[in-house]
Amino acid sequence: MTDLSVPTAKPEHEGVAIPPPLWLLAELTYRCPLHCVFCYNPTNYAEHNRELDTAQWIDVLRQARELGAAQLGFSGGEPLLRDDLETLVAEARKLGFYTNLITSGIGLTDKRLGALKEAGLDHIQLSFQDSTQELNDFLSHTKTFDLKNRVAKLIKAHDFPMVLNCVLHRYNLPHIGRIIDMALEMGAEYLELANTQYYGWAHANRAQLMPTGDQLKEAEAIVERYRKEIGDKCKIFFVVPDYYETRPKRCMNGWGQVFLGIAPDGAALPCHTARALPGLTFPNVTETSVREIWYESDAFNRFRGFGWMKEPCRSCDEKTIDLGGCRCQAYLLTQDPANADPVCDKSPHHERVIEVVRAASTRQEPQEQPIVFRNDANSRRFAERASPQEGGEKTP
Repeated sequence: MTDLSVPTAKPEHEGVAIPPPLWLLAELTYRCPLHCVFCYNPTNYAEHNRELDTAQWIDVLRQARELGAAQLGFSGGEPLLRDDLETLVAEARKLGFYTNLITSGIGLTDKRLGALKEAGLDHIQLSFQDSTQELNDFLSHTKTFDLKNRVAKLIKAHDFPMVLNCVLHRYNLPHIGRIIDMALEMGAEYLELANTQYYGWAHANRAQLMPTGDQLKEAEAIVERYRKEIGDKCKIFFVVPDYYETRPKRCMNGWGQVFLGIAPDGAALPCHTARALPGLTFPNVTETSVREIWYESDAFNRFRGFGWMKEPCRSCDEKTIDLGGCRCQAYLLTQDPANADPVCDKSPHHERVIEVVRAASTRQEPQEQPIVFRNDANSRRFAERASPQEGGEKTP
């Protein structure tokens, strides 16, 4: 731990002060009872099967809080598979974090909810795959729809603020009105309708999941109608897939600017899917302090600032707005993470995005190709077949 009584110079990159991490994501485990086809966990997660123990996680929380991290998400995989979750929540509460449990709900019993409430958990994000049992259970490759409904009622019974999350794609966009109705019936304060972004397992299943432009337009119109009808009863967030934009989003609000992710084995990541990028070695909290990782490591400095940029980003008058977009998306579509995000219509590779969108819009049904479910066997196949240039995203 750093001695706060000793003054230190404010770390800089390219002459600009590096801000502290504000959002810490603790991915406690890659283990998960669900097998979602759009999971953002690395496709080769089976190779990373070691997990930090309780004492190591507590040390990470203390170091990150000392740096200035204020919001803490407990995620995975399924964080409820960790028996020490309540211990970690209690420590986070003592340190002054605002805590969020991101969960499938599997394993969230009345007793455990009571223990998490007592430990000081602030709020819960519960995921559904659809408003129908058939599609919810198909997309997760489990029979969990009824259980999730029971868990939603328990969350409200324990007076937790609840965010209901449903990842959208070609299969469930036609049900968006029913998904909103389900959230309203459950008393959700927030509903995240997050269209699939195509990394990890979603990238492997892109041909099956990519929606049509008409589906998105209709869904947006329905969301707007509900927003006007329900007012502040439930705040609805609707995020369009990057592929349907002409300008990229700031990746994690800027590489190494706000977000610090710690993978189950202790690898520190500037974004959820950064492990797919070649040529980067991500430092581990078991070997390097969080302070050194955040301020000094090559992995976190590689895409900070503007010095790494190629054209057209380097001379673009919008580079301070989007910071070049997503590095993982640039890599997956161009094989070079330093290229402009091809979502941008200024990118020389933008046509690759257009081709994907065009193909989705001309298909009446999802592409007839076996859907790849997230499971250990498929993860091992990805690991066996992927080369360093392919980032573990090749379909097994």
